[in-house]
Amino acid sequence: MTDGSGYEERGGAPGAGTGEPDGWERLWTPHRMAYIKGENKPSGPRPEDGCPFCRAPGLSDPEGLVVHRGKSAYVVLNLYPYNSGHLLVCPYRHVSEYTALNEQETAEVATLTQEGIRALTAAYRPQAFNVGMNLGSAAGAGIAAHLHQHIVPRWGGDTNFMPVIGHTKVLPELLEQTRERLAGHWPSD
Repeated sequence: MTDGSGYEERGGAPGAGTGEPDGWERLWTPHRMAYIKGENKPSGPRPEDGCPFCRAPGLSDPEGLVVHRGKSAYVVLNLYPYNSGHLLVCPYRHVSEYTALNEQETAEVATLTQEGIRALTAAYRPQAFNVGMNLGSAAGAGIAAHLHQHIVPRWGGDTNFMPVIGHTKVLPELLEQTRERLAGHWPSD
């Protein structure tokens, strides 16, 4: 229902609506615009070019969304997750190639990946996981300059009409809540 101002009465404040009713419901996800515009993306390949994976460890855990810190690598929530609990395992060192990791970094990325799967299993009980790296821009790496491994929890039916038709993911909790929950379920040494 419209009052002639160009917004639907059930849709919010003037100027924030969708125009004339067309039978479609809208789920607004304005936070995704930052991702679309490339905000927080490095301006170049060096750490000083604004690498978020170099910046996060210097912040407090809640502010940086850091779930766990190791000696040569750490675990952080993906700021633009595919699913709730989407983790990234990153070496502290700014390196883009998997083959450039030293033995300690390689071992710790593997160990933190296993621990991340355990924490996600304890906190969310997913039915499966996608684990992997996109090495280079052509492979789909959003931030190719700093290597990171994805751990994405999956549930049967989590590919539903929202992402397939609406190109939108519905996440049931705030990232800060997800970080607290996973940090609380992180396996102890």
